[in-house]
This record gives sequence, C-alpha cells and structure tokens, in this order.
Amino acid sequence: MARKKIAFVGAGNVGATCAHLCFLNRLGDIVLYDIIDGLPQGKALDMLESAPVLGIDCSVTGTIDIKGIEGADCCVVTSGSPRKPGMSRDDLLKINAKVMNDVGVAIKQHAPNAFVIAVTNPLDAMVTQLKRVTGFAKNRIVGQAGVLDSARYRTFLASELGVSVESVSAMVLGGHGDDMVPIRSYTTVAGQPIEKLIAAARLDEIEKRTRTGGGEIVELMKTSSYYAAGTAVYKMVEAFILDRKQVLPCAAYLDGEYGVKGLFAGVPVVIGEGGVERVVEIQLNSAEKAAFDTSVAHVRELVDAMDKVIAANN
Repeated sequence: MARKKIAFVGAGNVGATCAHLCFLNRLGDIVLYDIIDGLPQGKALDMLESAPVLGIDCSVTGTIDIKGIEGADCCVVTSGSPRKPGMSRDDLLKINAKVMNDVGVAIKQHAPNAFVIAVTNPLDAMVTQLKRVTGFAKNRIVGQAGVLDSARYRTFLASELGVSVESVSAMVLGGHGDDMVPIRSYTTVAGQPIEKLIAAARLDEIEKRTRTGGGEIVELMKTSSYYAAGTAVYKMVEAFILDRKQVLPCAAYLDGEYGVKGLFAGVPVVIGEGGVERVVEIQLNSAEKAAFDTSVAHVRELVDAMDKVIAANN
C-alpha cells in the first residue's frame, strides 16, 4: 500500500514540528518546502537520519522548488510573515495575502486533490484567501486555530483542578483572536460541568489567559508557539490521513450553519478522509451565541480589511 504524501509549505518551527510528529507516527512520506535555501533540506536530512534509530521507512525530503509538493494528499500551509514590532494589521494582511495568492496557485497546479490546512495568521483571513485562490470545495480546506486554543484552555483548567488533561473536555470556538469563545456549557471534567468546579470569577481569568495564550508565549520566547501549534496541526493531519472521523474545533467554511454564510469561523467539525466531512452544530446558550456572533463579526471585519488592502495594491 502506497504511503500518503504530506507536504509542508513553510518549513519553519510550526511546520517542522508537525512534520516531525507525522514522521514519528509514520503517517506518510513528507516534503518540506521553503523559500530559504538550506532550511528545508537541512531539516529533512536531519529528520531522515533519525529513521534508522526508530525503524521508520517514511521518506523525508526538503526543497526550495514548489514543484516538490506535486501530488500531495495533504498540504499544511504555514508560510508567511509573523507580525513584527511596528507592523500594522494591514501591513501583515498585505504581506501574507500575497503569500497565500502564490501558495494557492501552486497548490491548485501541483496538488489539486489535496486536503489543505491553513495555519498562517491572521488565520481567518488567510484561509479565506487560500480558498478563493485554489477554488477548492469547502470540505477540502480548513484553518487550524480551535485545536490549539482548546488545548490551551484544557491545559489551564487541568492545572487549576489538579487533574489529568485527559479528564478535561472543552472547546474554544469563533475567530482566532482575542474574542475567541470558550464554550463553558460544553466544558466538563469527568462529566462534571466546569461551572460547578471553578468559581465564575476564576473561570473568567482562565478564559482571558486562553485568549491571550499566543501573546504570552511570544512575550516569553520572542517568537510564536510551535510545540503546541505544531501538535495541534498534527492532530488534524492525523484525523484526515487515518480517516478518524474525529470531531475537532477548526476554522471551517460555513454555509448557513450557526447562522453564518460565506465565512470561515471556528466550529466543531468531523475530519476524515473526505476532509471536513460535516459541521457539527451544537446548541449554544444565549451568552455564548452572542459572544460567537461578535467574534464572527470581527472575522468579517478582518476579511473586509484584507480585501481593501488587496484592492489598494492592484
């Protein structure tokens, strides 16, 4: 049985972390692509040289030629610029929208049947632009945000209660920003509602830390998260490659679900061999629905801002 091909468009820390997990778990043959000569080739060779130690026969290659993604079953897109000091939101939108244009054209040409997972920030706008450029069906493109945000929420809750992270079930929905929405009504510890275990004021503090979790990492390391972020992407790749039909919170294209049409937003979806096989609509209480709607409105504003930047540069 031929191994699946997993291509990483962007071989920085997040892409390389996810690629290494795919390698360790033998999900398929791996291609690392980047524009920085030596970076993808070196990381690929380093990874490959660990294969005899672990008894892994998957292929790992690195390239600065985008044609290397040819025929990929899954493409993970992490390429683009991080937001740097003094850079406005519009500056970042301009730079990364251009990257998504180039990447989208390449994926459409070289990996037309791939399932695409977008990771580049601002996530909700970038996955939107990738969909536009590739023209892929809504089930074949998705953004990674909710898996990471939910993992942070579960981490902080487990630490607060002194329990295993596996005992905590939680989801964070909405846009990937400061107005993301932890869904308290679906957050449980061994089946017990979280609001019965942690006081509301303390929950507010934990949820605030969740929303600013990415910034906390940047403040400490002076660079973005990559262990947690790369692992979150891995979970999505795994669900697709192994057809796990796993329910994961992802930035999915909504076509009427949750009262949203024509926009990507973080919601629970089933990921399997068909990509985003369906959107799972859960019942939100009035406060959660209001917060979700506010978050989605900000996503729409972000996409509108991107469109203005693109139009001004055409």
